[in-house]
Amino acid sequence: MKYSLKVDQSKVLGELKPMNAVNNGPIRAPQAQKRGNFETYAAAGFPYARLHDANLCYSYGGPHVVDITAIFPNFDADENDPASYDFVLTDLYLSNIVAAGTKVFYRLGQSIEHWGKKYDIFPPKDFHKWARICEHIILHYNEGWANGFHFDIEYWEIWNEPDLDPGPHSPCWQGTKEEFFDLFEIAVKYLKGKFPHLKIGGPASAGFRTYAVEFLAEMEKRGVPLDFYSWHNYDQHPHHLGDKSVWLRELLDSHGYVKTESILNEWNYVRDWIENWVYSLRAMEGLKGASFATAVMCVSQDKPIDMLMYYEARIGSAMNGLFDLVSLEPLKTYYSYLTFHEMTKLGKEVASESDSERIYSLAVSNGRTTEMLVTYYEEDDATPSTELSLQFETTEESEVFFYLTDETHNMECVKKTTVPAGKQEIDLALNLFDIYKIVVKPTTKG
Repeated sequence: MKYSLKVDQSKVLGELKPMNAVNNGPIRAPQAQKRGNFETYAAAGFPYARLHDANLCYSYGGPHVVDITAIFPNFDADENDPASYDFVLTDLYLSNIVAAGTKVFYRLGQSIEHWGKKYDIFPPKDFHKWARICEHIILHYNEGWANGFHFDIEYWEIWNEPDLDPGPHSPCWQGTKEEFFDLFEIAVKYLKGKFPHLKIGGPASAGFRTYAVEFLAEMEKRGVPLDFYSWHNYDQHPHHLGDKSVWLRELLDSHGYVKTESILNEWNYVRDWIENWVYSLRAMEGLKGASFATAVMCVSQDKPIDMLMYYEARIGSAMNGLFDLVSLEPLKTYYSYLTFHEMTKLGKEVASESDSERIYSLAVSNGRTTEMLVTYYEEDDATPSTELSLQFETTEESEVFFYLTDETHNMECVKKTTVPAGKQEIDLALNLFDIYKIVVKPTTKG
């Protein structure tokens, strides 16, 4: 079957949103025994790095970074005394992220605990004191307190996935739902009062709709300000994430949170978490995962999502589809992120539309040069190859470059042609999961 993709450079849709943010940052040798990915991480231009689960990475500092219990290990200590805090390894970790040109998205709370005994995911003994500890962490990284920094970190997120498997086996919150609502209210109101210019939000929901309904109703009832609502979604169908974002936007608006950003800050390809978990991990690190990630970025650009944050870039994580576990060299998904970053520098989004839900696209133009990101994705691995009719218009003679990521290429130029001014139609053979970057550039300088 043959599909079509029409690109209209004259129809400008607006700026690209930060659909290429990630969870966690780079490492520099000797942190990883003469390995590192700082240069390739920096080249990708990730706009934000969320810090969740950094505590689980040995190369970042393991149990001594980011989490509240890592930075403030003795809860009975004086929260106003700099000596009560251990910032050393978190300072190094955040400094590397900032040096790479990426902004920090700071998760205030604890890393996930999947093990049989839980240690640090219980409700704090004093919610008000916990909020004051968070205040001093913000002061350290934004206002130089305790020999700190001026990183100008804008986003501060309260906790992570309090709704995941509630009860005695929850890996994220060992308290009741009501206790979390209390903690969230106290922390947000206190921190927003101290730092009205910053964005305070959360709760990094695991994505359950029933929880979102109850949480937002309760926050509205309590008068809790919410600069952003963060949520998670792991799926195998890119359109599911877009559809859910529409539902969530309507829910936020219905509770008066019309200016609250909707941030999907954990997502990746997952067929399921049990029988097909190993399959899912293999997909993440390969071409299928790259095609899925590309499709999600394309879909989300035109949905009510303000930011996407891929899970993840953490070194050592089996869910890291960006960097190889052993060599730290870029994997297939990395090249789509690199391409997206390059597109943000070129111009604004222009209209692109396909007659198939299997064809995902995003196009940008500066008025003369146009770049397109296209992938052919379907969950069914047996989906046959197809042909794509690429339709666009040029105002002058142009060169068209085709860069491909497939099983044997990593966004390498595989074809080049010259076209005259006027309406164009180019046929392109597509294998399942192929990812193309297509550049249309005038042959004359101007």
